[in-house]
Amino acid sequence: MSLPVVASWPAHRAGAVLTIDLGAITENYKFLAQKVQGATCAAVVKSDAYGLGAIQVAEALEQAGAKEFFVAHVDEGLALKPALSAQARITVLHGARPQALAECLQAGLRPVLNSLEQVAELKAYAHSTGQQQNAVLQLDTGMSRFGLSGADVALLAESPDLLNGISLSLLMSHLACADTPQDPANAQQLACLLRYASVLPKAPLSLAASSGIFVGQNFHQNLVRPGAALYGVAPNTQGPNPLQPVVRLQARVLQTRYLKKGDRVGYGLTWQASGPCRIATLATGYADGFARAGATTGCAWFEGHKLPILGRISMDSLTVDVSGVPEAALGAETLVDLLNDQYGVDDVAKAEGTIGYEILTSLGRRYHRVYHNQPSPV
Repeated sequence: MSLPVVASWPAHRAGAVLTIDLGAITENYKFLAQKVQGATCAAVVKSDAYGLGAIQVAEALEQAGAKEFFVAHVDEGLALKPALSAQARITVLHGARPQALAECLQAGLRPVLNSLEQVAELKAYAHSTGQQQNAVLQLDTGMSRFGLSGADVALLAESPDLLNGISLSLLMSHLACADTPQDPANAQQLACLLRYASVLPKAPLSLAASSGIFVGQNFHQNLVRPGAALYGVAPNTQGPNPLQPVVRLQARVLQTRYLKKGDRVGYGLTWQASGPCRIATLATGYADGFARAGATTGCAWFEGHKLPILGRISMDSLTVDVSGVPEAALGAETLVDLLNDQYGVDDVAKAEGTIGYEILTSLGRRYHRVYHNQPSPV
């Protein structure tokens, strides 16, 4: 199955332009791969590469050296498969629903087994085909989200025949507190993974995703699974972000107007002018990934000028104060930055009370998309 690449509205009709720097993504990958020398550095491209275009991103990452890719759902893997070489491997984090298991395996995707039920389903499939099947086993080391419990692990250790027909090529888990490196839960989860692995068939280990890479070398194990870090999201708040920004979002000015003291703006008339000012309405709203919650502290930028957001963000537009910008410099059709190198996804996330992951994956489909540094076909 092959799905089309991310839709991009034509530049002359779109209200905003989303520029994605594939060169920055590959530089982030190389930085992370260098940091985990001795371990394989995979690439997580689920949720359409965090909203940035899985096919374009994965093609660039494979040319940069990535050979292991992780998606969440079978259909994400089926869509990505034709874009990658035969040497690349795609792993499905959720595994496959029973009715989709054959499609998953026949397409060459590697399922993650998250429960004894999934283990039993794969065993039965292996028996029906008479062929050993390759899979990943996920272990719950304390997050209580995905994976086999301690009791499940004990059962597999006592009854190894439950894995007949299954070749485990990776044992994995996921850190709950990796963005807080000093949290003792991190060391506890690592110890738990090692304990579980000691009673299961020998296989490479994986624990660290983006933030986990920065917790410590012993967390790297055999394979790391960065996702958000590839796309410039800070791994933690312990210091400067070592990763390159990846996206720039520019919204067009729809119109400008002057307000006098006492004039109000937006739904609910929640913002009131304290004096004369000039405002601009931009062609981006909460349908495009900018939540209403960001209006209180959010801003846009234009040629070094900070443009505070005024009032509530609407579905298709938002309003900013452009009083400090010379009138001749900004008018209808001018592009104004909502995301750039100085004000990135983590800054917008802070304004909206969320995380950079959500900002990226919420970026809408109504932008004109531009890919910089796109690799040439091999």
